Amino acid sequence: MKIDPLLTKIRLGSMSPKNSFISRLPLDLPLLAGLLLLSGIAMVVLYSASGQDINVLLRQGARLLLAMGIMLGVAYIHPRHLYNASPILYLVGAVMLLLVLLVGKISMGAQRWLDLGIVRFQPSELTKLSTPMMLAWFLSQAAPPPNLRQFLIAGLLILVPALLIAKQPDLGTAILVGSSGAAVIFLSGLSWKYLVTLALLGASSLPVLWHFLHGYQRDRILTLLNPEADPLGRGYHIIQSKIAIGSGGVGGKGWLNGTQAHLEFLPESSTDFIFAVLAEEFGLIGCLVLLAAYFIILARCLYIVVQAKDRYSRYLAGALTLTFFVYIFVNIGMVIGILPVVGVPLPLVSYGGTATVTLLAGFGLMMSVHAHQNRK
Repeated sequence: MKIDPLLTKIRLGSMSPKNSFISRLPLDLPLLAGLLLLSGIAMVVLYSASGQDINVLLRQGARLLLAMGIMLGVAYIHPRHLYNASPILYLVGAVMLLLVLLVGKISMGAQRWLDLGIVRFQPSELTKLSTPMMLAWFLSQAAPPPNLRQFLIAGLLILVPALLIAKQPDLGTAILVGSSGAAVIFLSGLSWKYLVTLALLGASSLPVLWHFLHGYQRDRILTLLNPEADPLGRGYHIIQSKIAIGSGGVGGKGWLNGTQAHLEFLPESSTDFIFAVLAEEFGLIGCLVLLAAYFIILARCLYIVVQAKDRYSRYLAGALTLTFFVYIFVNIGMVIGILPVVGVPLPLVSYGGTATVTLLAGFGLMMSVHAHQNRK
């Protein structure tokens, strides 16, 4: 029996993975799998942390779907277009931060939001992406390592948004924005003499910076050193968090059986302190599963960084990876009591929409770098 070679070619071509719809999407499947795993863990923990409120779960699910759509849209954009848009996005972000200080809405003692009538959002979230994009754009124009002039200009580009955000006040976001820009400088091959000089200057400036901190920010640092000095006041958050984590043991108390959050001892149980809820209900094993999901994501991101073909893509992807790690480290560090409480959510696990959209948009940038690395 003869088989038409043309028909065979058409059939094989239609079944080839290269021609499948999924393969044409600019999605990095290992990274997407890690993100979906983390999102699944988040929904399980959030349901318990919110007091089994299905409406909270539905709202967060809708935000995740929206953020995933934005991630896919960003992934379609070629890094060349991202490179060209970087200075514009940085300027837009800086202008919006200035507008926040002038006409921004005040909520819970902080002036962080712009109200456009249709939507209310935090411009500081945009700068988490625009700052590393701008630094990558600037430092990729010359061969590494950066000279003193480039280093000083890069430092200024970081200081502008970081100081404007700290003025709101929002120290946690200012730290994240500063770390994202600093990551680009580090990845550009900064000389060790500059790194040592920066470390010495930073250490020597701590007494000066102390006087510029708000009263509650000083209290948080002092509370870190001795939370038991005010167990029902400033030290309450950390003490209750430690109780929740310690009571979970190895295997935890079981899903929905935690007491610290359900009896309302643990504040901000569905946002900043959601890691304590997970530790109480799922114990050390649950914490290790969560950290494994984070490790999968970080490992894949580092692979994308290594595979990047140009300096801009490599700097940007590396900065986003390091910033994601800082997110994880700062949140878990403050929940277990080794860092001051600065209001940084646990990435993609804590309840919230703006931070989720920003994070997944950042992963969209990572996927763009990987999907278009062999395209001109």
